[in-house]
Amino acid sequence: MSTDNAPETAPPTCYRHPGRETHVRCTRCDRYICPDCMRDASVGFQCVECVAEGNRGVRQPRTVGGARTVAAARPTVTYVLIAACVLVYLAELASPRVVLDYMMVGAGYLPGGELAGVAGGEWYRLFTSMFLHQRPAGGSFGLTHILFNMWALWAIGPALEQALGRWRFLALYLLAGLGGSVLLYVLAPTSAAVGASGAIFGLFAAFFVFSRKTGAPMGPIVFLLGLNLVITFAVPGISWEGHVGGLLTGGVLAAAYAYVPRGPRQQALHVAATAVVLMALVAAVLVKTAQLQPLLG
Repeated sequence: MSTDNAPETAPPTCYRHPGRETHVRCTRCDRYICPDCMRDASVGFQCVECVAEGNRGVRQPRTVGGARTVAAARPTVTYVLIAACVLVYLAELASPRVVLDYMMVGAGYLPGGELAGVAGGEWYRLFTSMFLHQRPAGGSFGLTHILFNMWALWAIGPALEQALGRWRFLALYLLAGLGGSVLLYVLAPTSAAVGASGAIFGLFAAFFVFSRKTGAPMGPIVFLLGLNLVITFAVPGISWEGHVGGLLTGGVLAAAYAYVPRGPRQQALHVAATAVVLMALVAAVLVKTAQLQPLLG
């Protein structure tokens, strides 16, 4: 009996690439998959869609600080902060007015008799001052001011950014800098200051907290922190309020990040802790401003 007219059965093809012949099936959905769509499984192969579906139910591992361990190794925020400070410093070199317009001062008179300060509504000085540094002829520190701060940021920033993740690291840096400005405003509103030192001291405190939490060697950070505290109180012209304010703010926020229990609510609790610290600093500014405004007339 002749079979010349019997229809030929088409070979199976990949469900994602219909033009590719294959005889391998996904062990989960049983669809045919080509070599480009195969993913190794405990038994056989799975397609890319089944692998993605399975990963949705797998909780990604996180660090003690709540950051995903698969986050990019490049410390992007650290580099951006360094670049921002350097660019602002170049602007200072081009125009001394940059320092006068954006340095931290609570309530005082600029050269020429101009009243300026946070109490007069220039609240932005609380933030902008942490990106300014002394100009080469601006005091006893000059160029070493920005060099030390940027070295410290480069030295400990990447490790902290990896432990905290980008948004927590940035929040801690900015709130520590803000905490230094706020303490200066509360205790010495007529004083002026510039520098990222408050934020850097906040990073020192965070490094100490996470070293203690993880059992890492604490000798280097204790020595560095102690040395800088001695310099803070021993050398004239340094705003100890800015340094201590940054240290306390960074320490409190880092403790919240490090010691909040892990679990599905960890991220929400970190956001809440950040908001609470910010609100406390804002409240301190509002109270001090209410005290100063009647005196300013």
